Amino acid sequence: MTPIVSLVGRPNVGKSTLFNRLTRSRDAIVADLPGLTRDRHYGMLRMAERPVIVVDTGGFEPVVDTGIVHEMARQTRQAIAESDLVVFLVDLRTGLSPQDLHIAAELRKTGKPILLAVNKAEGRAAHPALAEFHELGLGQPLAISAAHGDGVPELLDHILAALPQQVRGEPDAAAAPAAAPRVHSLRLAIAGRPNVGKSTLVNALVGEERVIAFDLPGTTRDAIEVPFERDGRQFVLIDTAGLRRKGKVFEAVEKFSVIKTLQAIEQANVVVLLLDATEGVSDQDAHIASFAVEAGRAMVLAANKWDAVDAYARERLRVAIRQRLPFVAFARFHAISAKTGAGLGGLMKSVLAAHAAAYRKLPTPKLTRAILDAVAQQQPPRAGAVRPKLRYAHQGGSNPPVVVIHGNALDRIPASYTRYLEGRLREKFDLGGTPLRIEYRTSANPYARND
Repeated sequence: MTPIVSLVGRPNVGKSTLFNRLTRSRDAIVADLPGLTRDRHYGMLRMAERPVIVVDTGGFEPVVDTGIVHEMARQTRQAIAESDLVVFLVDLRTGLSPQDLHIAAELRKTGKPILLAVNKAEGRAAHPALAEFHELGLGQPLAISAAHGDGVPELLDHILAALPQQVRGEPDAAAAPAAAPRVHSLRLAIAGRPNVGKSTLVNALVGEERVIAFDLPGTTRDAIEVPFERDGRQFVLIDTAGLRRKGKVFEAVEKFSVIKTLQAIEQANVVVLLLDATEGVSDQDAHIASFAVEAGRAMVLAANKWDAVDAYARERLRVAIRQRLPFVAFARFHAISAKTGAGLGGLMKSVLAAHAAAYRKLPTPKLTRAILDAVAQQQPPRAGAVRPKLRYAHQGGSNPPVVVIHGNALDRIPASYTRYLEGRLREKFDLGGTPLRIEYRTSANPYARND
């Protein structure tokens, strides 16, 4: 199996910066604020030919046993447990701290191979302050600058040298069978307001405490990708940060979180918009749904905490969805409880159905017949002395499906008739769960005068 290297250290020592450099990405949010990373963040090492998984972790404070810091420490310990090598990152500028000593003591107990990297050592590889880090008893400190790249190639050489050639039964190149065809993973983004239970839902689907689920709005700050398999199908779950109204976004970190969430929605195949059954439908819910529709993403609506409300509240929520989210009427609705796991089976079936609808092939003959049948049932209204004439249609794209209709005077078709056609096409081709876009192409009039 592919070896795993975890980056561990106290808050704000530069773990996410090093993660981004090793993976040659900007996947981890970086800012000069402690405690920014909270969940485990995985990426592939891009600076070596050998495949290696790199794990970014939150600031490790092993002596704290309460609150969000304790939950972050649990995530870090899980990353260490599954790793083949730990890179312990410390900060040359602030020097050796008591917290570094606590972390070093805990790391030694794990028996894992450890590399000690002293970050923020720009041009100071021989600085006298490096000597104090020998007190950690973890071997020679390696001076690096994650921000500027100084010493990172040398650190990479040490990482590759410390990893065994075969890890947990990994076959050698001579014995390895031909590579299996790559299976497409369905990218599923869980989006919603803060504290609706997105992380709890991710953990319930994966079957482990993969991300921090804490009763505090804004616990998740980054878009965390979690690969998993269900019923033989490969998924990548994306736990996103909760989106607030623009007026509520104060911190620069939260603005970065919003950007990452919007990017996650754009890059997903299907979006689950998670609502809170105890609070109804808010403006934020409508904003998130609107963005997903504009991005053309397939969608499923899920009302979490369904077991915490009575029949009256449930009916009010259904009415609110119809009134405030009419533009996502195509999305299937599920009542779930992420905490107990109720309703998750049906939710995932709708996710698969929405994904299939988004990529459905619409043959031109069948599409044209469906359009002509719809016109026979109800013709487009006249626009003055002219009645638009629909002649034929073809598929212009997928994810979302795009239907291109050709004819005459189609620029005079009203929005109400477009909605009628959309309903007929959805029914004919089973396009529930995905937006559908209809484009009109009006033929040139051969009798028009060219003055």
